[in-house]
Amino acid sequence: MSLATPITIQRPHIIEFGAGTAPLAGRWAAAQGFTRILVVADAFNANRVGVLELQGEVTIFGDVRPEPDVPNLEAALALAGQVKPDLVIGFGGGSAMDLAKLIAVLPGSGQTLHEVVGPEKVARKGAALMQVPTTSGTGSEAGTRALVTDPATQNKLAVQSLHMLADIAIIDPVLTLTLPPAVTAATGVDAMAHCVEAFTSKKAHPLIDMYALEGVALVGRFLARAIADGSDVEARAGLSLASLYGGFCLGPVNTAAGHAVAYPLGTRHHIAHGAANALIFPHTLAFNTPAVPEKTAAILAALGLKGGAREEDVFAAAHRYCADLGCEMTLSALKVPRDDLPAMASEAHAIRRLLDNNPRDISCEEILAIYQEAY
Repeated sequence: MSLATPITIQRPHIIEFGAGTAPLAGRWAAAQGFTRILVVADAFNANRVGVLELQGEVTIFGDVRPEPDVPNLEAALALAGQVKPDLVIGFGGGSAMDLAKLIAVLPGSGQTLHEVVGPEKVARKGAALMQVPTTSGTGSEAGTRALVTDPATQNKLAVQSLHMLADIAIIDPVLTLTLPPAVTAATGVDAMAHCVEAFTSKKAHPLIDMYALEGVALVGRFLARAIADGSDVEARAGLSLASLYGGFCLGPVNTAAGHAVAYPLGTRHHIAHGAANALIFPHTLAFNTPAVPEKTAAILAALGLKGGAREEDVFAAAHRYCADLGCEMTLSALKVPRDDLPAMASEAHAIRRLLDNNPRDISCEEILAIYQEAY
């Protein structure tokens, strides 16, 4: 895309960023006059909602699952139907924030989940939406997409709507201090993958490139530090900012082959999204190198890596980087059955909303080859 290519950028109306900002959640909610608040969280974060200092009637849905599915969403919607919240808060990782988006728009709308799958099919927003991330990976706090797995098809249902844009996002890196090293590594690579895939996408745009490349550089500078010392607040803040920048990339540009190839690991085998992306990242970065050699070189430089221009050299550098962070880099270690690889390749190849963004066309056979190499 040239500088003159039209592009639309959407942001949460308010972004509060920095250490110690979590209590602003309660102050903002009180100032807006919200009295029926529904917090959507996983079990761990459900036990620390107090850090948000919320007032009024607060109900917690604390059963968000990793890679949430339709039944998980339906359970949350049932509770929302009882509470009738005027404010919904996503408090957790991408799973919690994605469910919060849907809970803010579906109850009372007369629309079902399947009726709003796709771009801009949501009729309206029924409750205000606040997003408070506790990981540094998805950037969901900044975006307008929500993903839920359909157990009937084992595919992700993607809803995109400006009605699901947060009214306020509060990004407090202190909330990420509890993340263990393995989760820190996987979510950090996920944030980087958002930036890398947007930077190398067919839809890449100079307005987004600056966020994308800076997001990669922040991961290169701070991820190893945060893994080595989880209490390093500056490193955690750097990763939170990288994740936010990755979220900025997702709206107007979105991801590409990396995420498409990673998705079946989560939908079929319940592998955490960040871990799946970390495993796949070196393979798709190397595969795309012939199509975007200069951008690939810029990515490696931002990470502090030397990889050259050959696919095998790029793969070796990126694979070593992820492995040194402690990411699991084989499908066999993640208990993925080898005989499931062809079905996974077919499912990944069908995700055209992402693969059509990829700078190099990738066949079903080439996806299968990636899985086999990663096994």
